Amino acid sequence: MSLAIDNGTAVNSALVDAVAFARDALIADGEQPGEHLGATAEGEFAATHYFAAQVPGYRGWQWCVVVAGAPDSTELTVSEAVLLPGDGALLAPEWVPWVDRIAAGDLGPGDTLAAPDDDPRLVPGQIDTLDVDPIDRDQVGQVAAEIGLGRKRLLSFDGRAEAAQRWHDGEYGPASEMARSARHSCGTCGFYLPIAGALHGAFGVCANEMAADGRAVSVDYGCGAHSDVRAATGAGSPAYDAYDDGAVEIVTLPKPAAAPEVASSEAETSESSDPNAPSES
Repeated sequence: MSLAIDNGTAVNSALVDAVAFARDALIADGEQPGEHLGATAEGEFAATHYFAAQVPGYRGWQWCVVVAGAPDSTELTVSEAVLLPGDGALLAPEWVPWVDRIAAGDLGPGDTLAAPDDDPRLVPGQIDTLDVDPIDRDQVGQVAAEIGLGRKRLLSFDGRAEAAQRWHDGEYGPASEMARSARHSCGTCGFYLPIAGALHGAFGVCANEMAADGRAVSVDYGCGAHSDVRAATGAGSPAYDAYDDGAVEIVTLPKPAAAPEVASSEAETSESSDPNAPSES
């Protein structure tokens, strides 16, 4: 869109005065600009015009139309037309990355939560974490009790078996909804701390704050916050990375009910012409 101007007219003055020209540019795009809010010269060969925006959901926003002209040119042109927030405009809240929004308790069955590659809570498996105690403290406790030291009473075989069955069948066992929705088990997770003693091979404690933090979990339990989970890249789509809606739910719609059959006009005619039919009084 362009507007011819007279030779000898100052380009800057013509740009600032081109209110109707800027308004027509918005109207040509199908917009409905409101009152003219002012114009600002952007150097010698451009000016910006502002119009009130009457767009639903954009309270306080305004149209910005940049009008430009070239030296020794007889025409004005529109460089850009955009919708910008003004003072007191209604704006979306500042975006907070999901890694800063996620909190303990947010993880649900079927959800996945990848630990960052540089997570300081995890180290490669070949690194000595000083987690192995060469002394079995249960055995030491039993000997210490005989000589009057340490705990006076220890868990019996039956007590230990009852606890193991309770943990196995409970919320953090392999039959829970969370575990059945997980791809990995706790026994292969970097956040899994095996307990000592007779239950060493079957149970451990979760050290992931975002998962079953501090709970005794079965080695066969699992959740979406396993240390081997990798964050989805979204195949290069920013929308995928920003929202948690990568899954598609398939819904089967019920078949519509069959329409009732309507008697044909011929049947109605034959019934009305039946000589044996009772007549209306």
